[in-house]
Amino acid sequence: MIEIRDVGVEVGDVTLLAPVSASAERGEALIVRGGNGTGKSTLLRVLAGVRAPSSGAVRIGGRAVRERDPRFRGCVAAMIGLPPLAPDLTVLDHVALVATTWWADPGEAESRARRVIAELGLDDLHERFPHELSSGQTQLLGLALVLARPFEVLILDEPEQRLDPEHVDAVLHALRARRDDGATLVIATHSAALADHLADHTLTLDAAA
Repeated sequence: MIEIRDVGVEVGDVTLLAPVSASAERGEALIVRGGNGTGKSTLLRVLAGVRAPSSGAVRIGGRAVRERDPRFRGCVAAMIGLPPLAPDLTVLDHVALVATTWWADPGEAESRARRVIAELGLDDLHERFPHELSSGQTQLLGLALVLARPFEVLILDEPEQRLDPEHVDAVLHALRARRDDGATLVIATHSAALADHLADHTLTLDAAA
């Protein structure tokens, strides 16, 4: 499902990502590990189609990565940093809005939104606005926005950020359910819990020389 072949990223004389190779099949999780500055986020941006590699190539679902290709956007969902949030929309409004753009039936969209919100432990926060959320709750809202849409490949950059152990466990269960349903996951993480319980493959990045 995902093929990463000698992908590297340079800006001028600065190496953001030393060349790496990895792969993952449908229903597998590729965990990306490494210290700060080793290129984890850069690699995920390449996979999500928002940064072009300086060398090497990526194929997802047998096709080249092209962010403007509707087939690619329908296949790949990504959260690399928190998404923008509207100050006048509630938690439910946000998630239902995203769901509605992907599911034609409004009732189905709201039902899916409510299920994802409950799955991540946000069910008591339906009517809160973004400024009324803690940093951890905002992180969970960002994840809910990604999980509310269909995808074949899910790309996440440190989904455990700002979360207490209880909510990391909720995220783990949600991600494991997607993997078991056949989605391919690529997750950069410092969490041993996520890595130990999800990884089918591990890619460890080293700082560029």
